[in-house]
Amino acid sequence: MPSPAPSHHQSRYRLLKTLEQSQREAVASSTMTATCDNYMNAFALHLGATPIQMGFLTAVPQFLGSLLQLLSVWLGSFLPRRVLVILAAVLQAALMFCFGTLAALRGPDLVGPLILLVILYHACSHLIQPQWRAWMGGLVPQKQRGVFFASRTKLTMATSLAVFLGGGLFLSFSDSLGLSWVGFLFLFLVAMLGRAFSCYFLASMHDPQPRPATPASGQVLATLRIVREAFSDPVFRHYSLFVAGMQGMVAISGPFFAVYMLNELQFSYLHYSVNQMVYIASQFLMLGVWGRLSDKHGNRYIMLLCSLLMPVVPVLWLFSANAWYLLLVQAVSGLAWSGFNLTTANYLYDIRPHQTNFASYAAIQAIVTAALVFVGGLAGGVAAEASDVVAGWLPFNLHSSLFLVFALSGVLRGAVLFWFIPRAAEPRLRRRSHLLKVVYRVARYNSLGGIVLDWLTVTEKDKGGSGR
Repeated sequence: MPSPAPSHHQSRYRLLKTLEQSQREAVASSTMTATCDNYMNAFALHLGATPIQMGFLTAVPQFLGSLLQLLSVWLGSFLPRRVLVILAAVLQAALMFCFGTLAALRGPDLVGPLILLVILYHACSHLIQPQWRAWMGGLVPQKQRGVFFASRTKLTMATSLAVFLGGGLFLSFSDSLGLSWVGFLFLFLVAMLGRAFSCYFLASMHDPQPRPATPASGQVLATLRIVREAFSDPVFRHYSLFVAGMQGMVAISGPFFAVYMLNELQFSYLHYSVNQMVYIASQFLMLGVWGRLSDKHGNRYIMLLCSLLMPVVPVLWLFSANAWYLLLVQAVSGLAWSGFNLTTANYLYDIRPHQTNFASYAAIQAIVTAALVFVGGLAGGVAAEASDVVAGWLPFNLHSSLFLVFALSGVLRGAVLFWFIPRAAEPRLRRRSHLLKVVYRVARYNSLGGIVLDWLTVTEKDKGGSGR
């Protein structure tokens, strides 16, 4: 006989317990993401990565990982989403142990295995993302989503900044003893424990849809049809190529700011961590400001305003190697990126055809972006490898040959921006206050593209009828 349905009080208690465990899971998983998303370039340099390998570390894992979102949707037709999330999280905990093992081996030729492990790490993250989004979308009550994810974001931020600061202090201390490998080993072991606790909290959470989603007939053909329809719309096509192109040009220089700070300026790991913390903290602080300005003046104007700063940011690194000056540069960069990421996400919502699946358009745009980041990362590796030779041809001396990579990235960012400006259509704004809201949460952040926003669509009943 089927088990009796739980009472209202039992259901409410289970929901509250699950939401509480989800907040704890945010703290636990942040110890892993803060380490992997922000210390991976430093770890690759510790292992002796070449410029070409640094480019691969940026290009390959994120591109291959983004394709795994499609696999995740397909697997969701056969496995419960809760099972998929937990399995991928367990694998990530094992990968943290593998990263720590690389640190302890201290041998040559370890960058290749590192890139393979990073590919697996990103693959797991992208397997989790659509399933977790659907899980939380069906779990968190509509009226509580804003408060819930705001609270979760604060916990994520506090934990991540603590890992930043503590990791930088411990790495600097171990490096001063000539034992930097111990510092990285410790960081990855802490990340492993964090993800292990995260798995425990995920396993204790309730899923209101415990069975696999029923696959729709012709799902693949329907997805291809959405792609064709999306790119037949010039507004979406221009927007998607602009966002992807900008991220791709950023990927040219992205990995090499760590190379410049750690290898050429000889920053300690603590100075490097503080530099990154200013970049991230300025984004969190500015998100609310940009949100209010975009509500008042429109997403298009704020998006273009922030985009005007994008070509300037890498060029600012050319003027001084002073640590305080570079903190100011990172604050400017965070200001630009927070507005760019928020308004491009809002702009996508506004230009999407009415009653079309927002997640499908977002996924298409994400895959196009990953493809151009792949190209940009590889191009950046080649440019950095050749920068010493090119610098020797110049009639003047450069403080660093990497300045050529920074300048190239800045020029190409400007080219993408000036291509898009005459094509940036003013979207028809949608009313979101009653019928539809898009609740943003900070999914993670990294040194390449700053804060990464995720979204959950929330339908609400209006006064005159049922929710749509």
